[in-house]
Amino acid sequence: MDLKLDLLAFGVHPDDVELGCAGTILSSIAQGKKAGIVDLTQGELGTRGTIHTRKEEADNAAKVLGVSVRENLQMADGFFQNDEAHQRRVITIIRKYQPEIILCNAPEDRHPDHGRSSQLVSDAAFLSGLRKIETFVDGKPQEAWRPKYVFHYLQDRFLQPDFVFDISEYHDQKIESVLCYKTQFHNPDLNEPQTYISSPEFLDAVKARAMMLGKRIGVKFAEGYISSKMIGINSFDAIIQHTT
Repeated sequence: MDLKLDLLAFGVHPDDVELGCAGTILSSIAQGKKAGIVDLTQGELGTRGTIHTRKEEADNAAKVLGVSVRENLQMADGFFQNDEAHQRRVITIIRKYQPEIILCNAPEDRHPDHGRSSQLVSDAAFLSGLRKIETFVDGKPQEAWRPKYVFHYLQDRFLQPDFVFDISEYHDQKIESVLCYKTQFHNPDLNEPQTYISSPEFLDAVKARAMMLGKRIGVKFAEGYISSKMIGINSFDAIIQHTT
């Protein structure tokens, strides 16, 4: 088996993970967890930048986050489907790293790829646990593996989260990882068309969302998640926030 991960974050485009759940990844790694990122596409339909610049930016962001691995499945941006062929590719990567928890795109969002990716990863996470679905790496059969939870991070549209994750200590580092994507966000030195996410106000909105979610639990910054599975606890210590 390859490197065993505690946490595997999927994003349909490079920068989705940074925007949606980078703080959670940073906090988890600081707690001793092993985390990785899988980008489904190369973001080749993006108005700004190229496949090569997005790859370099994703690599730089991975270093800021300190993840153990980052892979790109090179599915077709805008045109991938939630079908057997694509599900098998995601199943293979889940079985490769055997994560306990998966983080993935919002169930529905401004960009149609986000919701489609969300369902693709959710379906693959379930199917990955069925031993009669056979997948192979280098000619060797993989073991069935089903993560304990699949959580969907909030993106552009506000969806009511089931829980929020305190990222107060890691918000600045999260923004540092986002800013690794120099071609995508506000950069007056670039001669590129302006887009929805390249406006100066876009990252202000990202910060405002994190502040609003943090306020809900009495901390400075937080990231929100949706879960289709009931979350259980065996100690009230798990839900007590230690704030100053």
